[in-house]
Amino acid sequence: MVTIGVFDGVHRGHQELISRTVAAAAERGLPGVMLTFDPHPSEVLRPGSHPAQLTTLRRKAEIVESLGIDVFCVLPFTLELSRLQPEEFVHEVLVDRLHAAAVIVGDNFTFGAKAAGDVELLRTLGRRFGFAAFGAELQGKELSEEDQSAITFSSTYVRSCIDAGDVVAAAEALGRPHRLEGIVVRGDGRGHELGYPTANLSTPRFAAVPADGVYSAWFTRSADPGRRLRAAVSVGTNPTFSGRERTVEAFVLDVDEDFYGQHVAIDFVTRLRDQVRFADSAGLVAQIDDDVVETRKALELPPGALTGDE
Repeated sequence: MVTIGVFDGVHRGHQELISRTVAAAAERGLPGVMLTFDPHPSEVLRPGSHPAQLTTLRRKAEIVESLGIDVFCVLPFTLELSRLQPEEFVHEVLVDRLHAAAVIVGDNFTFGAKAAGDVELLRTLGRRFGFAAFGAELQGKELSEEDQSAITFSSTYVRSCIDAGDVVAAAEALGRPHRLEGIVVRGDGRGHELGYPTANLSTPRFAAVPADGVYSAWFTRSADPGRRLRAAVSVGTNPTFSGRERTVEAFVLDVDEDFYGQHVAIDFVTRLRDQVRFADSAGLVAQIDDDVVETRKALELPPGALTGDE
């Protein structure tokens, strides 16, 4: 059983496809296979147009494994691959390489040169080559009666939420908080001077970084993923100090550790405020004091949860 797509973000619509694939594979006694592509097709077809990346390849593999996928298959996306006609793509990839018994895709799925293939053509080719093909309706949510419309969960929609700083809406579509990953690097040391040392995150090139502002977030280290730490995270250019470079800085609450050189993840929970330019550092420190209080409120935990306090 094979499902195909870029699956950036592995949002709730993707999860429905995966769930159907896993269930159908179990029913037939076959492995459930996800076929995805790297790099993003947009970057190959239109260099410089790579969309903001919601999940790294490693994170995507972790998520789909947790959803029950048996085989995570990454097909390098090249110009040669993009030029395959739909029939060639099906024969070379789905039949010759994957020996697909059935394929499940979203009902807006396209494939082959110039996206000439659709779900109906996939069904036709499936009958010719001996596999079944199914198109699944896209998932979304209904809005209020006043709006008289609905939102379809898509990677584009999630990116727009993150770009606007609406990490709550992004989490609703993803089924979990949006995550940024990267290596902690040395900053300018100003946080130490202010009494709020930060872990400065070096993010992947195309990472989807939320809009400038201050957020409450969970902070985890790859070396100890089960230990979640509370963090107040600043995204922006440090306007109080006339900064120019956009940075992601996490003040991790309740611990006194140096995270330099470690691979970490930040899961954004709520947006606390905009970036603000203060008249002096005292005003900034007073605001950070408030940010920490609001972060604690936003990240209240049930009894027994594993945090940095333990």
